[in-house]
Amino acid sequence: MAAATPEGPIVLWPGGAPGALGNEPVDIPTLTPYLAPRDQATGAAIIICPGGGYEHLSDREGGPIAERLNAMGIIAFVLKYRIGPRYHHPAPLQDAARAIRLVRARAGEWKIDPERIGIMGFSAGGHLAATIGTHFDPGKPDSSDPIERVSSRPNVTVLVYPVITMKDSTHAGSRRNLLGPDPTPELLALLSNEERVTRETPPTFLIHTMTDASVPVENSLAFVAALRKAGVPFEFHLYERGPHGFALGGNDPILITWPDRLADWLRLRNFAR
Repeated sequence: MAAATPEGPIVLWPGGAPGALGNEPVDIPTLTPYLAPRDQATGAAIIICPGGGYEHLSDREGGPIAERLNAMGIIAFVLKYRIGPRYHHPAPLQDAARAIRLVRARAGEWKIDPERIGIMGFSAGGHLAATIGTHFDPGKPDSSDPIERVSSRPNVTVLVYPVITMKDSTHAGSRRNLLGPDPTPELLALLSNEERVTRETPPTFLIHTMTDASVPVENSLAFVAALRKAGVPFEFHLYERGPHGFALGGNDPILITWPDRLADWLRLRNFAR
């Protein structure tokens, strides 16, 4: 199938994001749609949060991932969220919540089922995806903004070598960029997502490697244990070997198979064709 051509970025808040510190590109969170071919689209959508330690956004964890989802019949959106050191919590979470609300509120324009909208994140973007999966809200029915009236809960969550905790096993750079140099114990607990899982947390698919030297596998293991305890459906693929940040797998004959495992799981959930 030919590579998808993205549409132009959508500004999440045309009047300015909450807490914006200026009007430069770094201050303006956006969502870039990648549309699946009409004759193959399933009606499902996934928002992608690239990684980068909450300091930059990885290109290879954006567009190429969106194109792979398009091949499954899924409409994809790449989120450009606000990052450190200029922005700290709650700015990235506000951006992720707004992205889900926007896609849900405008689902009819893209022929998307508003109950089949997922979020996917890599590394620090995985932390952001796990955060919205454990910190969503139902929306504000009395808001003057129709986008803010709808739920920010994703229907599925996909976490690829994710940062999960802000405590001992975290990625230090992600914690510093998200929470600043001296976060309180309360803030560390709030953003340690393994402590925030409930039975309302969305079904989750996770990928990690045992040899990840940047984000310890204990992050995914802790989240899986919490999902299991809460009775949330999940699928977890733990590979014996592999570096951090492998994206679609590069030249590794084993790691390149993970998108196929994801496609199988998404078919179970009526997302992929």
